[in-house]
Amino acid sequence: MTSVLTRLATATTPVDRTTAYGSHPDQVYDVRAPSWPARGVTALVVHGGFWRPAYDRAHATGQSEALAANGFHVATIEYRRAAEGGWPDLRDDVTAAAAAVVADEGLPDPVVLVGHSAGGHLVLWLQHHPAVRPALAGTVALAPCADLHLVHRLGLDGDAALALLGVAPEDDPQAWDAADPARLGAPPRPVRILHGEADDRVPLEVSTSYLEEVGGDTALGMLPGVDHFALIDPTSAAFTRVGEVLDAVSPRLGFSS
Repeated sequence: MTSVLTRLATATTPVDRTTAYGSHPDQVYDVRAPSWPARGVTALVVHGGFWRPAYDRAHATGQSEALAANGFHVATIEYRRAAEGGWPDLRDDVTAAAAAVVADEGLPDPVVLVGHSAGGHLVLWLQHHPAVRPALAGTVALAPCADLHLVHRLGLDGDAALALLGVAPEDDPQAWDAADPARLGAPPRPVRILHGEADDRVPLEVSTSYLEEVGGDTALGMLPGVDHFALIDPTSAAFTRVGEVLDAVSPRLGFSS
């Protein structure tokens, strides 16, 4: 896994700018300008890593570069992870970052949320927040930790969900329900999920459970033989499907100047 993440974190081009949305070093987002012709759509990318400090936005580098090369304006956000301040700080950072991206005059509306793994949990949660909803066109979640209660019951990554919330569901059910996209009802805009059937880090059942819980305009693409990281690897065949799904939720198909 280390070699995969190292490769995905290797940049081929520098970011166009890094913008702070707060005073903490992790309260920033990287902006990549699109290759011409531009779509006039911003992809707000949220990285995964089971909400842990060991993982940062660097491993979303290849994904973000590929989206910019495909005509998207790209804003890849960073945030304080669970061990730094728990869910309250992480939640506040993600919403503040989204608000800053939406207000950024250098980035166009509409916005498509794109998140992988724990970042998938975050974008599925974020879509319900007023900070992003007015500009939101849709959400694309890749192998997401979509059902937080199920992630906890499965004990994924050493019970990363419990580490995130800091308390068991039975001890604070309201906090868990508020943090769990599967408990927030139907999404306000289209949601498209891609999940590899060979994913041994976040099992496919986490996505199927989310869809069963929320209903609405949601759809799941199940990819045979695809593992957890192929969905953010521009060299993989699975990444082609990511582009197709992004086209499906983007409000302006094709390109504009």
